[in-house]
Amino acid sequence: MEAAQKKAQALIDENAVMVFSKSYCPYCNNTKRILDGLNAKYKAVELNQEADGDDIQNALHKMTGQRTVPNIFIGQVHIGGNSDLEAVVKSGKDGKSIQQLLADAGAL
Repeated sequence: MEAAQKKAQALIDENAVMVFSKSYCPYCNNTKRILDGLNAKYKAVELNQEADGDDIQNALHKMTGQRTVPNIFIGQVHIGGNSDLEAVVKSGKDGKSIQQLLADAGAL
C-alpha cells in the first residue's frame, strides 16, 4: 500500500493536472473530453490497465476519502470526480475560474 501511495503522490506532484481514470468509465471519458476542450495539459492514468491499479485506487481513497474514478487533481489540489469538475467549470472554485486554476497550475 505504501508504494502505491508514494506512486500516486508522485504522479500528483509531477503533473499540473492529474486524472486517475479507468478506460471504460464514461465519467472518466467525459472528464478527459472537458479537459481536452479546455486545451489543458493533463496526465491520465488508467487504473484498470496498471498492474498496481487497485492498490493506487485504495491509496487515493485513503488520501482523499474518494473511492470512485475519475479522481482529479489540479495544481496538486484534489478537485474530486467528474461532477465536481463540471461544477468547477460552471462556477469556479475559491473565486477562480477553471481557466485560472489551470493557468495557475501551469496546465494551459
